[in-house]
Amino acid sequence: MELAHSLLLNEEAFKKIPENKRPVFVFEWLRFLDKVLSAAQKSDIKEKQKKLVEQLINQISESPGPPTRKLLARNLATLFVVGDSFDLFHTIGKCNDIIKNKDDSPSFLPTKLAAIACLGAMYEKLGRMTGRSFEDTVQILIKALKNAESQGRSEIMLTLEKVIGGLGSAGGGIYKDIYKAAKQCMTDRAMSVRCSAAKCMMQLVKEAQFMYTAELETVTSLCFRALDGSNYDARCAIGKLLGELLYSAQSVKTPVGKAKLVKVEDVLTLLASGFLKGGIGFLKSSGEMIKGSSKEINREIRVGITHAYIGFVRTMGGLWLERNISLFLNHVLNLVANPKATPTHVDAVYARKCVLFIMRCCIGELLGEKAQIAAAKEICQIIIKQMNTVGEAAVDSSNDAKSQSILGGQHVLVCALHELGSLVLRLGTSASPLVAEPATGIIEPVVSVLIHPSPASRLSASWCLGCIARALPSQLTPLLDRCVERMDKLKSSPEAVSGYSSAIAALLGGIYQCPLGIPHAKGKQLFNLAEELLRTASQNSRLSLQRTQSGWLLFGALMTLGTPVVKNHLPRMLLLWRNAFPRSTKELESEKIRGDAFTWQVTLEARAGALGAMYSFLLNCRELVTEDVIRRLLAPLECALLMFSHIPGVIKQCGSQLKASAAMVRLRLYDVLSLLPPDTFEATYTVLLRELVAEFTLTDNPANTTTSLLRSLCHVDDSVILGSWLQETDHKAIEDQLQPNSASGSGALEHDSHSLYQRCPLSDPVPGPLPLGVAVIDSSVKLYGSVFPRVAHKHRFQMLQHFNECIRQAKSFRQQAVQMNIFTAVLCSLKSLADTKTSVGPDEVRQAAFNLILGALGSQNPILRCAAGEALGRIAQVVGDSRFIADMAQSSFNSLKSARDVVSRTGHSLALGCLHRYVGGMGSGQHLNTSVSILLALAQDSSSPVVQVWSLHALGLIADSGGPMFRSYVEPTLTLVLQLLLTVPPSTVDVHQCLGKCLSALITSLGPELQGNSGSIATARLYCMVCCAIMQCHQDSLVNAEAITCLQQLHMFAPRHVNLTSLVPHLCENLASGHLLLRRAAVGCLRQLVTREAGEVSEQALTLAVSEGKEGQPDSFITDTGLEGALFGMMDTETDGKLISDVQDTIDSLLQALATRNLTRWLKLLKDVLSASTDTTSSLQDGDNDLDDKDSGDEDDDNETFTALEVDVTHPTVAPRWPTRVFATECLRMIVTACEVDDTHFDLEKARNLKNTTGQVNYLVLHLSELVRMAFIAATSDSNQLTLAGLSALQDVIMKFARVPEPEFPGHVILEQFQAQVSAALRPAFSQDTPSDVTAAACNVCSTWIGSGVARDLNDLRRVHQLLVSSLAKLNSGKSQSQLYNESAVTMEKLAVLRAWAEVYIVAVERDKENEKEVNNKSKFDDEYSDNSRESLLSLVKPELPTLSQNWYGALRDYGYLSLPSEYSSQLPSEGGTFYHPDTIESAKQHYKQCWPSILHALTIWLKETEFTNKDKDDCNEKNAPANMNDLNKERFFLLLGITMEALTNNTTIIPELNFMSLLKGLHAMVVSDWPRKYIAEDPVLSVEILTVMHRTFLTRENLQLHLVAVDVVKQVIISYTDFLDSQKIFYKEKESPVSTESSTESMDTTDSNVTVGEGGESGEIEQGKSLVFAALEACMCVISKHIPVLNPSAPTTGFQTPARRLSDECCQLMAAVVSVLGDLPSLCSPAGSTNVLPTVLYLITGVLREMSSKSAERKSPAVVSSCLCTLKSLCTSSFLSDDSISGRWSQLLQSALKTVLNSANQTEEKPAMDDITLLGTVTIFLLYAPPEIVDCMDIRNQCLDMFLNTWASHIYEIQLKSIQMFTSVIQHLGKERAGGFIKGFAPKLAEYLLRVKDNVAVVDDELNIVIASLGAFESLVPLADDDKKLTVLTIFIPILVSFLLNDFDSASTARRTLHEDSLQRLMKIGPQYPTEFRTIMAGQSILKSKLESAIKLSQTAKPIAVSKSNSHDIKTASVPVKPTITLKTNFGNYTG
Repeated sequence: MELAHSLLLNEEAFKKIPENKRPVFVFEWLRFLDKVLSAAQKSDIKEKQKKLVEQLINQISESPGPPTRKLLARNLATLFVVGDSFDLFHTIGKCNDIIKNKDDSPSFLPTKLAAIACLGAMYEKLGRMTGRSFEDTVQILIKALKNAESQGRSEIMLTLEKVIGGLGSAGGGIYKDIYKAAKQCMTDRAMSVRCSAAKCMMQLVKEAQFMYTAELETVTSLCFRALDGSNYDARCAIGKLLGELLYSAQSVKTPVGKAKLVKVEDVLTLLASGFLKGGIGFLKSSGEMIKGSSKEINREIRVGITHAYIGFVRTMGGLWLERNISLFLNHVLNLVANPKATPTHVDAVYARKCVLFIMRCCIGELLGEKAQIAAAKEICQIIIKQMNTVGEAAVDSSNDAKSQSILGGQHVLVCALHELGSLVLRLGTSASPLVAEPATGIIEPVVSVLIHPSPASRLSASWCLGCIARALPSQLTPLLDRCVERMDKLKSSPEAVSGYSSAIAALLGGIYQCPLGIPHAKGKQLFNLAEELLRTASQNSRLSLQRTQSGWLLFGALMTLGTPVVKNHLPRMLLLWRNAFPRSTKELESEKIRGDAFTWQVTLEARAGALGAMYSFLLNCRELVTEDVIRRLLAPLECALLMFSHIPGVIKQCGSQLKASAAMVRLRLYDVLSLLPPDTFEATYTVLLRELVAEFTLTDNPANTTTSLLRSLCHVDDSVILGSWLQETDHKAIEDQLQPNSASGSGALEHDSHSLYQRCPLSDPVPGPLPLGVAVIDSSVKLYGSVFPRVAHKHRFQMLQHFNECIRQAKSFRQQAVQMNIFTAVLCSLKSLADTKTSVGPDEVRQAAFNLILGALGSQNPILRCAAGEALGRIAQVVGDSRFIADMAQSSFNSLKSARDVVSRTGHSLALGCLHRYVGGMGSGQHLNTSVSILLALAQDSSSPVVQVWSLHALGLIADSGGPMFRSYVEPTLTLVLQLLLTVPPSTVDVHQCLGKCLSALITSLGPELQGNSGSIATARLYCMVCCAIMQCHQDSLVNAEAITCLQQLHMFAPRHVNLTSLVPHLCENLASGHLLLRRAAVGCLRQLVTREAGEVSEQALTLAVSEGKEGQPDSFITDTGLEGALFGMMDTETDGKLISDVQDTIDSLLQALATRNLTRWLKLLKDVLSASTDTTSSLQDGDNDLDDKDSGDEDDDNETFTALEVDVTHPTVAPRWPTRVFATECLRMIVTACEVDDTHFDLEKARNLKNTTGQVNYLVLHLSELVRMAFIAATSDSNQLTLAGLSALQDVIMKFARVPEPEFPGHVILEQFQAQVSAALRPAFSQDTPSDVTAAACNVCSTWIGSGVARDLNDLRRVHQLLVSSLAKLNSGKSQSQLYNESAVTMEKLAVLRAWAEVYIVAVERDKENEKEVNNKSKFDDEYSDNSRESLLSLVKPELPTLSQNWYGALRDYGYLSLPSEYSSQLPSEGGTFYHPDTIESAKQHYKQCWPSILHALTIWLKETEFTNKDKDDCNEKNAPANMNDLNKERFFLLLGITMEALTNNTTIIPELNFMSLLKGLHAMVVSDWPRKYIAEDPVLSVEILTVMHRTFLTRENLQLHLVAVDVVKQVIISYTDFLDSQKIFYKEKESPVSTESSTESMDTTDSNVTVGEGGESGEIEQGKSLVFAALEACMCVISKHIPVLNPSAPTTGFQTPARRLSDECCQLMAAVVSVLGDLPSLCSPAGSTNVLPTVLYLITGVLREMSSKSAERKSPAVVSSCLCTLKSLCTSSFLSDDSISGRWSQLLQSALKTVLNSANQTEEKPAMDDITLLGTVTIFLLYAPPEIVDCMDIRNQCLDMFLNTWASHIYEIQLKSIQMFTSVIQHLGKERAGGFIKGFAPKLAEYLLRVKDNVAVVDDELNIVIASLGAFESLVPLADDDKKLTVLTIFIPILVSFLLNDFDSASTARRTLHEDSLQRLMKIGPQYPTEFRTIMAGQSILKSKLESAIKLSQTAKPIAVSKSNSHDIKTASVPVKPTITLKTNFGNYTG
């Protein structure tokens, strides 16, 4: 196919390829040519144009298919536009000649159609360049129209449309002829011709004035006639034509000829005439009448006129609608007031749906929120007007005209109320202006309708009130109170009882959408009201029916409040249900013989109501549906079932008016049983099945009522053959009424009042219960399906046989109705069998089912054939028997081979597809070849498009389910698909749809193979691309959607072969499509594309916007905001939930991928969305300077936006609605989160530097003012949801930027300049009427802001602090205050306030501590500044602490109660807690869980600060006040400790890290306070438990910060126990020596006592689980083994190991703390116990020391080493070493530890070598502090000496220095006798070194410290030498010292001078100490004496010079003024005050 990619057709290659591939070759050439010509210049094609024209003209005669001729025509026209036009007229002539050809054979038809298409393309593109040739062409086309078939007529109409468009006003002379021709085609029997004619007429309207002047009425009537019998596409096209026509008609400002000026009113009257009757005009008395009787409503015309209304208003624009809203609303509502529109109830429902759809589309889409509020007010005026009419009619009841107006007015009210409710619901809390003033608000008019005579009006008003309450939750409780009050006042009015009860039901039904709920007491109040209504129903026969209905309606609505409300009333409800039905069969028999019709009606309504309430209970209170409850419910249900057998007799006796009530009882019973487990009512199956089968087989029903479920039970993929894709259009609401055999379009509120409280999907909030007859059948079918799997096989067989008999006996339409109902039941049953994995039964049952299905496969009704195919697949799935499946398949094969009729072929084709779909490729593999062969043959039957559709659909099903087994059939199937796409007429849209679905299945079958490069794969991929290209160019939206789906799959499997350059613009264009499925497909594809190529997709969309802007198309859907802006725009107009979700996902993906790279553009986009409403933006100060001085740019942007909005006056851009703005705010938060990966976004100085160097401004910190502004706008909006989102965004900004410094003002942070905006954003949330959730969120932001430390000045802090202070008043508000919301909402708000104060207090205390630390290190100036900035926060909090502490304690006590397991629920306070209500416990728990950790932390800090002594002033007034302070402390302590420990050990909930830290810090605050420490120490069990929990923390948490706090807790517990032991020792000592006067505790020792204190006792046994020491060891071991796994004894030893990872500073700090804890453990034990603990402690300490200081370690840890050494020192000096009973054991263990350390000097296979410096330090500790018996062992002494010698011999400076220093310390400490060995071994080495330095003084510069330390060491040897050896030592030492003396300072280095001074001082010290030896040495060596004397003189002369220099320097320093630490940037020198 590559040879096709050339400018000229490669004729040689064309001849060589096979005949069947030539059409593909030509099409591919034309595709390539289309791309080339659109980008070519005239010079590029000049030479080859003639040949190219010739080739293109030749192709016309080659019978091209529809897509080929379309491309051919476009290329030919483009060629003449780009190149020369010299062959233009010749080409036109050729085409004319072909059209004039008399050959009418099918083979010549494609040529004619190609010629027609070419003419259309040439005239469209070339226009007036064609000269006068158009006259002949048009006449030829009109003449050809007479004999043309449908394809020809459609193509001619499209060509004439293009001729008109190309010629414009130049073709005026022929337009009347075209008009006459189009008139005939407008009523053509082919719908494709009507659509084409409508397009032609549309173009005529734009160019020919007579169309909307003289011919206005004729064209309008023509359109009405064209709508008769039209399909969906035709209605859309004609509706659009009518809208454009009437818009043009009223746009004429000057009269034309005799035609009158047409006003808007006239246009609307004209449309109304079509809506009501169809065709009566206003300009002529005799208009053309629409076919059919005037008494009957033509629904197709009415739906078409609905389209026209919408098209007209959209064309007029939103501004026109806003200005004429009163006229528009009055007009459309009057449509349903006309009796002609509502001759029957069904027609009235359909007419109302049309009117509602008109209002919803126009008002909902075209008007902004302000205009919608105005529209709502206008609707209220209409309601008031209608109610005034009712009042007048009530006064003058004899006036029939007024009574008639009431009947019509009820439909007006229904429509008005529905639209009002929908409007308010969509506005949300933005609708608050509509209820702000009661006098002018919407509530009073709506409430007035509740007493309207019409039930439909009352129910609509009730639903509208429910919408108002859902949109404005603050109105919910007042409305309930109002309805209850009015109901009580008007209790004698039946209408009032009915109306107000239904209003209450609607209000209750909407509570689930109001998270704040209603006060719990309202449920009890309404329950009593309902019970009262039932009790008083029999007192007044005039009100009996209404009270009964209302009472049970209220009970049903109350069930929606859920378990918390219903559980208390359940016993009474069970009693009411039991009393509503006869208690026995005897009662049932007796009631049959008494009672008149009215009594029976009330009885039946009561039972229906009871069952309705029962259904609501089962649906909404599943937790209460226990086995016992079910058992008690079954008794009345069985009675109800038995009652059915008596009802026919009662109806016969009392009249048919009871039929509806009886049907309602049956409906309710079926619904209730469907919610119960089928096995619970198995005993009633016999009676129940008889009733169910009689119900849906219409045994007792003379009407041919059909179920509405059949379509939904058929597979969703079958929509293409059923036409149910109409359910997925924007016009579903009105198109439903035209669908056959479906009641989905006839739903209305009055069909079932109980639907008022039932939940509706968010996409369709208006409840539409189906007519009673249909609903009963639907319910019976569903119940039958759930029961069938549990029925015995013989009964299944009997029922299936009965079904066959019922179908056989019924005739004509009734047979179809019965058959549809039966098949719905069968499908339900088979689905249940599959779900429960139950067998269908023996062979006889299978055969009976198969016979039933086989009969329907030949039905004339396509939906029955579809259902039969589905049933066949389902039964094959359930049976699972290959033989049975083979028999079924063979039966279809035989039928398809023999049958020639369309019905059999289609039915059995689908049967094959369904078999494969449900059995799968493996289960039906043996039939695959035959099935595919037959279906491929049938798909080529061009004589029957219907057969093609069904066979292609079946082929697609087989391809989808075939898996790998279908792979060999892909190529022939793909070839067939391409062949059909090239040849099938475009009018057969269904075939193209099926081809698209088939192609999709083939692409899936090929899968990743499509990436391959083999020849077959490349061909298959090319064919797929060609198929997609053909479908993309198709005129039908559904086919376009299939093309996009296929391209999406291709991109998934072979992304590099999909060209995004062409795909993305195509998708962007389809985003504005009028077809929902196409928009869904486009967005779905974009969603996939942006996950991989977000950048390229965004760039392509922007390029599209730029190119379209250049071409002068400003109305393009993609503007300069790019794809992202277009998607945000879609969120405002779309109502489909799935589409909106995909749009949001696409924006999310684009944001995550691109936002950080292009912040400026994204933030501008979000700012435009959020700033759309000027109401909120005006309150933000304009003076907020951008950090980058970009404010002026922002203002310019705003001005540009405002100007852009003013360009289009008639069609203004609608401001983004609140859901879009909420999503934009969430996007803003996502951007902030996405920027966290780069610190530059939060570093102003760095960002500015990068901006100056690179020019990049895509750093978040540079746009901080925009972030604050957007968050402010959202937080101060009218919408509560947007406010919540804005507060969250504001909190994110504060948290992320609180620490960002301001470079220009050191010591300040960047957010300080936005303090006013933050406080202004928070202030509205604290007003009295603000909902609780908003106030709670604002409290959270307040605490974050105060805690962030941004606001430092006291006045700045006070702004936000005052808001929190004002919130404290709500804590003490009593219950007397009127409540709007549920008690749990109040709980949430109060807890949020307490949490906010807790967090502020925690921060205040932390800052106060920081301040105390800084006081000692700062100057006076800094102290003053610190006092102003830091202490101010605590000073603000302190006054509130008494109140806060009491409330904190109350909240924690509540949480303690609520945390109890359910079995302890009886122990909860009956009156509730401090902040929760006893009936809202479950909902309150969540609020407590979120808040209690912070509250606990704050309270523990407060108790620590007050030392548990500050008794609250109100505690003594409490009912259960503790007797004394100790009891109060115990109560507090155990509460705090208990809930903390429970939370820390809870396995079921995961506590966030932040909350976990709060708990640990709270626990730490408790254990550091004196009173709790004492109490903990006295209770070892408690101490062990705390330590065990800390051990668990180490095991389960990885955060080192948590570990540090936990270790500190362990440390504090040990300290507390140590203190306790000390006190115990004192106690026992005093007890033994009462007369002792010694006050010092130092002398007290337990060794003298007979009582053993400490763990282990006398035996020394440490018990696991009871021992505090053991628990502490466990915790320490856990930490150590986690970070140093080699020390874990239970771990497998693998030889030499090093730490697995480099330990951080935090980790080292943690290890140091753990080691410190280990050192304290032996002191907690008894002497015997300490010997058991000490080995473990020493093992761990030496192990940590070795591992943390090994030579191979990446990084040493001084902190850990220091801690180890300190611990070893404490152990070496332990008092246990003086205890004779254990001192030996201690010495052995310490000696063993020392040997272990000494052995660590050398590396082994298992252990690394210890660092030399650490080794020196450790050994020195032992030598200095350990008892002599430990270190004086010869082996140890030798090892120690070797260590000193080895380290001294090291070449590392630090090691040598440390070695000599440690040696000096050791010999000084050990003394003469013990140090002898060390001196003998080390002194020679030392002397050798000093002598070497003496001979080579130059080394002093490098080794000064070592030399000085060596001199010190040698000096320490002198006193240790024997008296007779001292002279010898000094003889060596003094010459060395003298050698270091200088004769002259000038040339000496600093090191030499230092050594000189040190040596001189030592000599001056030695001389007096040892005078005799000194004189002897000096006398013997005169040179030494002279050198010493000169050195002394040199030093004496140098001192005065040094002193004088020092003094002069001090004087100079004092004279120079000190430079201030803070430099002022402003010069105040000239300031005079």
